[in-house]
Amino acid sequence: MVNENITSLLEQEAEAVRNIPVTPGYEEAVSLIVKHVHDLGGKLIMSGMGKAGQIALNIATTFSSTGTPAFFLHPSEAQHGDLGIVRENDIMLLISNSGKTRELVELVDLTRGLVPDMKFIVITSNPDSPLAAEANVCLLTGAPKEVCPLGLTPTTTTTFMTVIGDILVVGTMKRIHFTNKDYAKRHHGGYLGSKSREQSKNE
Repeated sequence: MVNENITSLLEQEAEAVRNIPVTPGYEEAVSLIVKHVHDLGGKLIMSGMGKAGQIALNIATTFSSTGTPAFFLHPSEAQHGDLGIVRENDIMLLISNSGKTRELVELVDLTRGLVPDMKFIVITSNPDSPLAAEANVCLLTGAPKEVCPLGLTPTTTTTFMTVIGDILVVGTMKRIHFTNKDYAKRHHGGYLGSKSREQSKNE
């Protein structure tokens, strides 16, 4: 019975990932990131609240380790001075399952007060939400049900947020022709650092 339950949970999570809508938005998002970060010299700023914020932080660190400078900006801390990290040519990627997260909606307004032409990429399940309306590119998740028995705890949602982030990271790596040598320069320690240096010898 335990194994059956685990198998069922894995199948539900996998099905949710398979049902993520595949749209031209992914290419558009990658193009915006490459333009603002690699062509214009800006940076990618990630934000989200709660579990979505933790996923945003993870995506930011993955981008940074693969050649695209990225930072996590906590939406609440932004209201207490951290918004100062935002500059012209930056681009923001916001994550909110509901698309209504108050702190993120406020962050959009505050950011536009500082950089009126800021471009926003939004990951959400709600195409009719305030954040989706503000997005230059909106990446929809397909709104699957949480595997949490209460249907409340972010479980399935954090899975597909991570997957969408991975798609953007990999797409950007390909566009900027990121190599093992590039990776080795940014990741000196541990097994991955050693492996990247070894592989770079063959490039």
